[in-house]
Amino acid sequence: MKPAILYATTDDGSTLPIIDVTHPAFAVSVSEDDLAEETALFVANAPMRAQMPPDILEALKRSKLGSGLMAGNGSFLTGLNTYLFKLGPAQFREDEYMDRAIAASLPALAIRVRLQDMARFLADGLAAILPNHPKQPIAFINIAGGPAPDVWNALILLQKTHPHLLAGREISLNVLDLDDQGPSFGRRALETLCNTEAPLCGLKVQHQHLSYNWSQTERLPEILSTLRANESACAISSEGGLFEYGSDEEIIANLQQLHAGTPHDAFIAGTVTRDSEVIQAAHGTSAIKTVPRTLEAFRKLADAGGWRIQQVLERPMSYNLTMTKR
Repeated sequence: MKPAILYATTDDGSTLPIIDVTHPAFAVSVSEDDLAEETALFVANAPMRAQMPPDILEALKRSKLGSGLMAGNGSFLTGLNTYLFKLGPAQFREDEYMDRAIAASLPALAIRVRLQDMARFLADGLAAILPNHPKQPIAFINIAGGPAPDVWNALILLQKTHPHLLAGREISLNVLDLDDQGPSFGRRALETLCNTEAPLCGLKVQHQHLSYNWSQTERLPEILSTLRANESACAISSEGGLFEYGSDEEIIANLQQLHAGTPHDAFIAGTVTRDSEVIQAAHGTSAIKTVPRTLEAFRKLADAGGWRIQQVLERPMSYNLTMTKR
């Protein structure tokens, strides 16, 4: 029998599924060949998407995913709207045709794969360093993560594979984000996951949302000090955030402050928009404007910030990677 899907509410009273990448309803299994085929088809169909008829555009505006895209016109997709893209087509009603179609598209698939990569990066990174911090708390520093499902999924993975590393630990999830709605939903989701018989039952995870603009890095040292980041086993993440939308200068400044205010074995899991044909095809029809970079260009930013790229997964639309201190 399949495990039940858990739910949490948003600030406006809507109910959304809580994504668990180990649950059959949310786990993504796609081969490299299938991903390459989907990518080629997406690029080939770019001209057709650029000339959508009025009735399709109207349906797009009325859909949950489409309206979220349009709300980010010329800017960014909010954390909660990004979360909707991670649900998969099966989580939308059969009569929500447009949402199911968008959720089955390559960009949505890429975002779901991205979440799984990030959760695994965080879980594996912590599994490696926690034995060196037997009595110290775990501090997650999540930059612009909205609901931060990468963190709770990392905890789910660790609870399944290395429960002894989490037992009795003080754990904090600290979301540094200007948005309120994403972190608010994330807090409720985390509370549900920690309930009896839920995947994180037995863990006590403190959720904290701190308003943070990544262009104002002068605030970051005080934030890290308040969070006792330097006294913790520290995992930093930014999925679809700083490294995808930030300028070169903003990325370097944040990396420098994170380097100075965290332990020697702190690590970062993040995603970087690829400078690729598929991104060019997506930008041609999407209002969301990330900053595409080559891997070598981002490597230079990481180096300037005091970090080295440790692991890279090349996905159709992003480089999903980890960094450790130089």
